[in-house]
Amino acid sequence: MGDTPLIELSRIRDALHLNGRILAKLDYLMPGFSKKDRAARAIIEGARATGDLAPGQTVVELTSGNMGTGLAIVCGVLGHPFVAVMSEGNSEERARMMRALGAEVILVPQAQGSRKGEVSGADLALVDAAAQEITAERGAYRADQFERAGNPLSHEMGTGPEIWAQSGGTVTAFCDFIGSGGTLGGVTAYLGPKGVRCYGIDPDKPDHPIQGGGYSMPDLTHLKSANLAGTVTVSGRDAAEAARLLARTEGIFAGYSAGANLAGAIQLLGGVEQGGTVAIVMCDSGLKYLSTDLWD
Repeated sequence: MGDTPLIELSRIRDALHLNGRILAKLDYLMPGFSKKDRAARAIIEGARATGDLAPGQTVVELTSGNMGTGLAIVCGVLGHPFVAVMSEGNSEERARMMRALGAEVILVPQAQGSRKGEVSGADLALVDAAAQEITAERGAYRADQFERAGNPLSHEMGTGPEIWAQSGGTVTAFCDFIGSGGTLGGVTAYLGPKGVRCYGIDPDKPDHPIQGGGYSMPDLTHLKSANLAGTVTVSGRDAAEAARLLARTEGIFAGYSAGANLAGAIQLLGGVEQGGTVAIVMCDSGLKYLSTDLWD
């Protein structure tokens, strides 16, 4: 899991007359169709190495679907039953994919006032409470992507070095939509000391369609020591339009968060990073959003 291609989005650059370059890391091409495969493997292999995860022990994790898919693959290969705890607000494809890979999927009703297809911080809190209860009941190991060091480490040791090597050391900036903060924290730890300016991307309002992040969670563990250059704000509409632009201009069939990353990179090249080279990650596949309005 890793060593995915890094390509320049030259057609988008030309179409939008951008002053600079955008390099896209195609992590949606991994086995689980998302960047979360990296963290899933690192967390489980790390826990097995330390003895925190016993042979055959059940693994539990809250997920929007991407981490759960990665964990379903890793746990299936290594012989661990896996229970994915997910909000009903996430897309149906994600649950079906995890079940197909052998996971038990438990869906948690959304908080009052939440909209289908938009998972809020309140929704995530309900999922977390359910995951804690199931972990205790089954004597399971909680993968805990928001706290386990294997998450950012997989990007500090993998994604960051790959971007640097594949770009020939030409990257001047990196930006990423904030979910658990693992990708941004890990990549910043590697690229930051090389002079690369790293930015977080947040949605412009709490109710947004960008699944897998933007939960308005303060003090994320994986970002506490990250030396970020700033934060870029994008709208759900900007993310959707950018995802469609990726599909129809570059032939990259990626999801909402990849669109958010592209929208953020476009903003940066139109402002403080004008003339630079911005790297982004194509977080997951557009196949996971066929039941949403992303492709309407």
